[in-house]
Amino acid sequence: MSKIKTAFFCSSCGYESTKWVGKCPSCQSWNTFVEEVLSKGTDKPEINGWDNYNDVKRNTKTILLNNVKATEEERILTDDDELNRVLGGGIVPGSIILVAGEPGIGKSTLFLQVGLRLKNLVTLYISGEESEQQIKMRANRLNAPNDQFYLLTETATQEIFKEIKKLKPQVVIVDSIQTLQSNFIESSPGSVSQIRECAAEFQRFAKETSTPVFLIGHITKDGSIAGPKILEHMVDTVLQFEGDRHYAYRILRTLKNRFGSTAELGIYEMNSDGMRSVSNPSEILITQKEEQLSGSAIAASMEGLRPLLIEVQALVTQSVYGTPQRTVSGFDLRRLQLLLAVLEKRGGFHFGMKDVFLNIAGGLKIEDPSIDLSVICALLSSYEDIPLPQNICFAGEVGLNGEIRAVNRIEQRIAEAEKLGFEKIIVSKYNKKSFNKNAFKIEVVAVGQVQEVYQYLF
Repeated sequence: MSKIKTAFFCSSCGYESTKWVGKCPSCQSWNTFVEEVLSKGTDKPEINGWDNYNDVKRNTKTILLNNVKATEEERILTDDDELNRVLGGGIVPGSIILVAGEPGIGKSTLFLQVGLRLKNLVTLYISGEESEQQIKMRANRLNAPNDQFYLLTETATQEIFKEIKKLKPQVVIVDSIQTLQSNFIESSPGSVSQIRECAAEFQRFAKETSTPVFLIGHITKDGSIAGPKILEHMVDTVLQFEGDRHYAYRILRTLKNRFGSTAELGIYEMNSDGMRSVSNPSEILITQKEEQLSGSAIAASMEGLRPLLIEVQALVTQSVYGTPQRTVSGFDLRRLQLLLAVLEKRGGFHFGMKDVFLNIAGGLKIEDPSIDLSVICALLSSYEDIPLPQNICFAGEVGLNGEIRAVNRIEQRIAEAEKLGFEKIIVSKYNKKSFNKNAFKIEVVAVGQVQEVYQYLF
């Protein structure tokens, strides 16, 4: 056995050094050197240990594209419909999935629950953060007994792969990638080089054995995934688990997916029995009010393939200080400033000396431009202090000329509004060709300009 060879590389420009240096001699960047393995110390070429793992044989030779047989990938379906949809229809064999989120948000609970409910598959849960007793206590709380679920509390990757070879699991869950350590690198767990090497070893294992691997990851204080950016490039799917720890609802969002849409969203409710998937989130995102209050409008938005009805709340008050405030929660601040400018120029409403506060109820972050119309109506409602009717909702994008632009999948939005008991929906007149008005019981009002909406409502 020859010695393991490592070198230090600048993560900015790729300059190589035999030892760590603070400032890169090539690009002058500070603290960019990370250790990487050059040779793992075997005299002969490295042989993968997965030849007899299962019957799957991968082709490593050049092949003509026309000779490749296109077959539909058989996916593993879990009991969790939200996770299946966010992954694009289930778990793809051989995929490697990175799940990141705030500490204490419920990542470990969710994937322990997913593993326990995979009754017909041998599942291995590797924990570098908790003891067997702690995981057992959590599993008892989740109340999902499983005879095929195995635990391993270990951080050394060489030991982990020895156990994997013995057990031959069909699903592997790693909690978390930042706690693992490879013997080939001397740096501490959680460092850039350790995370990259450990993730690369799991990636090779997943691809060569067609075993799906879930890597649970940490995030930094600014919200990005801890470790090198290449970690997100190495994996097939990146899921972000978000939400406020002080609220019951959690959102599982797709940031990257090689096997499906990146616009999907899963909503969960945290309770004493673990994570419960919320099948109809529109009902929880709309506040049931006893009395009508100004500044509230309902938007028919889309998250991926799912229609969502959400409540937009606005508050417009006279500015006490010289400079008016613009405060948003769950909405883009620059988008709000753009909509206020449209109301100033095209509608003649003077928001210049008013404080404006905007909130998307339920802690959601919405990027769908179709909620522009409901934002404008909520702002006008608070400005005039006149409540909007409770049986009306909105779907439309607002352009710089004050025109109401068409939005996609209008039929699904109208159907969702009808299902939840709304009597009217205001849409763009340019959407008229996209749907049949007579197919719905709900009244569809088509408008073309912001002024028309104002005259219709106020």
